[in-house]
Amino acid sequence: MKTTPKPDAVLDAMRPVLPADLMDRVGAFDPAPRLTKLSSQGPIHRIEHNGEQLWLVTSHEVARTLLADPRMSADRYKVKRLRDKLHPEMREKFVDSGSRTGAFITTDPPDHTRYRRLLARQFTMRRMRTLTERIEQIVAERLDVMIAAGPPADLIRDFALPVPSLVICELLGVPTPDRAHFQGDTIELLDMATDLEGLIEVGTRMHRYMRDLVRHKRDRPEDDLLSELAATGAMSDDELVGLANLLLIAGHETTTNMLGLGVLALLEHPEQLRALRDDPQGLMGTAVEEMLRYLSIIDTGIVRYALAEVHVGEVTIHEGDTVMCSVIAANRDAAECPDPGEFRVDRPRTRHLSFGHGVHQCLGNELARVEMSVSFRELLRRLPGLRLAVPAEHVRVRTTSTIFGVKRLPVTWDS
Repeated sequence: MKTTPKPDAVLDAMRPVLPADLMDRVGAFDPAPRLTKLSSQGPIHRIEHNGEQLWLVTSHEVARTLLADPRMSADRYKVKRLRDKLHPEMREKFVDSGSRTGAFITTDPPDHTRYRRLLARQFTMRRMRTLTERIEQIVAERLDVMIAAGPPADLIRDFALPVPSLVICELLGVPTPDRAHFQGDTIELLDMATDLEGLIEVGTRMHRYMRDLVRHKRDRPEDDLLSELAATGAMSDDELVGLANLLLIAGHETTTNMLGLGVLALLEHPEQLRALRDDPQGLMGTAVEEMLRYLSIIDTGIVRYALAEVHVGEVTIHEGDTVMCSVIAANRDAAECPDPGEFRVDRPRTRHLSFGHGVHQCLGNELARVEMSVSFRELLRRLPGLRLAVPAEHVRVRTTSTIFGVKRLPVTWDS
């Protein structure tokens, strides 16, 4: 009997649960009008999507509170109602613990704690220093290629996609000849237009590759994160495979879109571009934080599931309810950030939810900041007069991905 391969559970956790009119931005930067309207009406809202009721959180403070609450689970399959909705075949594939092993973003403590501690030990100062040097080399190499080819260029294809992809492959120890095909695979995995069959196919392909790589690292360890995790003896092959695929997807697709949208934001705000170009050392730190807040690329928000009754003001979230914390709404909350619709590279650092909050806060947040800082610094230094090669209205955004961004970014510069 032919069996269908197990899909990657990480992707199941990232599928959207918001109606389109809450995700359709105004241009590339501003929230959907309905989302803005809801934000002005209160911190939490009961909405319906595909026949399901869920709570939408638009307040920064309420989102932080709920994301730090142990009664709010990252594991949807702890909720019986959601388990029972699945077709028996899909229930076996998605709920079966073997299909989600290592995907710790969909687990709760104590399982999540164990994975996170093992991984955190690998993000040492030594490795971060080594990676910073390598990031600088990768950025320089990609810019060398762009400059040699001459303008115009597609900044996504030629820079924003390969840089973080090469960095995460460097971190994991993926051999250089194998790196290119991961870029296409991760785009397909995160595309909401990809049907279940396609999702299973590409997820299985990545799973099989990672299994071979994990076995190789156990037999012939090198100086990389995957080898060191394997050497601890604390994780099975299945766990290492799941963890590696999670890091590969989360570690490059998000940064790719931050780089692309960040450049677009600078080009669309020439006074901010000029300020950052004039004082990159003084402003780069605040500029990166402002981009993280202003761009808010996690378009579908952060989902949690109530394991017990939780009260938020006069609202009662019942056991089994789904809660969506809107990152873009929380990051544009005027109670947390004055004049949130303005893009200012010199804005004093404010709290944002672009890396999440609580025990699931992104472990790679400092690595992402380094990648952004180095990339923007060198782009502005080495590409004088960087500007769009097409009218801004011709820049197409990604409307079917769980990670918001631009599909192509044609740019030119003074050669």
